[in-house]
Amino acid sequence: MLSEMKKHAERCADMIRRTSEALVVSHIDADGLTSAAIIATALEDAGIEYSTIFEKQLGKDELSEIADTNPPLVIFTDLGSGVLGNIKELGITAVVSDHHQPSTTDTPPPRDEHLCHLNPHLFGISGSRELSGSGTTFLLARSLIQAQGHDNRRGLPCLAVVGAVGDLQHVKEGRLTGANRTILKIGAQNKELSYTPDLAFFGKQTRPIFKLLEYATDPYLTGLTGNEDACITFLKGIGIRLQGERWRRWIDLEENEKQKIVSSLIQHQITRGIPAHRLQRMVQEVYTLKNENEGTELRDAQEYSTLL
Repeated sequence: MLSEMKKHAERCADMIRRTSEALVVSHIDADGLTSAAIIATALEDAGIEYSTIFEKQLGKDELSEIADTNPPLVIFTDLGSGVLGNIKELGITAVVSDHHQPSTTDTPPPRDEHLCHLNPHLFGISGSRELSGSGTTFLLARSLIQAQGHDNRRGLPCLAVVGAVGDLQHVKEGRLTGANRTILKIGAQNKELSYTPDLAFFGKQTRPIFKLLEYATDPYLTGLTGNEDACITFLKGIGIRLQGERWRRWIDLEENEKQKIVSSLIQHQITRGIPAHRLQRMVQEVYTLKNENEGTELRDAQEYSTLL
């Protein structure tokens, strides 16, 4: 399945290589922004000039405006699969790299001189859980730049993971799965990504630990969420030191301190009647971008995706 998708990504990349200029059209959300960044990097490596526009949605009006500019090639990322008929009708030469449910499920994917369509659904891969738009575009970009000697282009796996996390593809299983995981492992092999089970709350890189608990909403911490004083009292009560030279963040804690907080939070929730399935969401796989500065939002995939 993934191997066949990679072969088709190469065919789409061949179509891109034949142009000297492209218009990138992408969705304006975390997955779409990272998709655009991924393909832009590949186009730069391939020496292809490009411009970029972002759309909240892609309807006939938006497509007509694009067609009126008469671009030699349009690369749609994180959108386009639902409007393939309109793209062809308007005579737009395009590569569509998307993960949303396509308007056609022909197998193998339709390809002609003017349209190449790359979508995981066409290869039996879930576009809602196993491969995001940025992951799909990663496969396309990797095929495009292999000829440039950048098979393991650094940074691209990180962007694909950020896009997948922004698309919440890790939430159901508590970790990235399927083709997303293949990309994650490429990043880990490049030593630019790490992944480990950890507290799933937002702000581990940047927030003081009592604020981490105060703003926790998934799951909601009964008696703690929204109550700064209660969070401080809770942490002090289990022997956690809150300050050094500055307020301590999650990343400043020793491993035994983290374990104590997690186990105490679980016990706190259990005694308040919170069901087990909600407690499972407290600890999930967390993705760290190792080339970004520690203590910044860009270091953590969840925080990074929220910025976008």
